[in-house]
Amino acid sequence: MERPALIVIDMLNDFLAEWEPDRKASLIRSINELAALIRGLGHSVIWIRQEFEPDLSDAFLEMKAKGIRKTIKGTPGSQIISELHVAAADVMIVKKRYSAFFGTTLDEALARIRPDSIILAGINTHACIRTTAVDAYQKDWALILAFDCIDSYDREHHEISMRYMKDKLAAVMSNDEIRGALRRAG
Repeated sequence: MERPALIVIDMLNDFLAEWEPDRKASLIRSINELAALIRGLGHSVIWIRQEFEPDLSDAFLEMKAKGIRKTIKGTPGSQIISELHVAAADVMIVKKRYSAFFGTTLDEALARIRPDSIILAGINTHACIRTTAVDAYQKDWALILAFDCIDSYDREHHEISMRYMKDKLAAVMSNDEIRGALRRAG
C-alpha cells in the first residue's frame, strides 16, 4: 500500500438522520481523520453517494414497490452529511445500486488515479460496503477495510459482514494501523 485511494460510501443525510449521535459523530470524526491523512500524502479521496430520480424510475425494485423515497436527486437527503470535509479536488460519483462499481464511473476514475490499493470507508457494512468489497476483490484490487470508518445501522450484520470479509476479501485496519503502514511504505 504505497498509493491507496480512499473510497467513502453513502455518508448521506437520509441514511444518517436517525443514527445515535455519539456513533454518528465517531464515524464522521474517523472518516475526516482518514481523508485528511490520505489527502495529506497526495492520494485521492473518492466519495460515492446514492441518488435516484424523483419518479423512482432508476430505483431498486423494493423502493418502487413500496414507494420508498430516500436519497432523491435534488433533495438534501441525497447529499453528503455536512460535517464531512469534502475537498474540491476529491472525486464524486453517483451510484444507483449497492456496489460502488455497478453502473458507475468508478473503474474509469481508478484508471485515471492509478492507485495500488483501495481503502473502503462508509456505510452500510452489510450492503454497500460488502458488495463493493466483493466487486473490488473480483477486480483484483488490494483492499483495506478502514475499521474505524465503517459502520451500519444494523450492528449484528455489521459484525457478521466484517468477519466474512476479514482476511478473505480484505485486510481490516484501524486508522492508526493505516497511518503506520503508509509511513512504512513512504
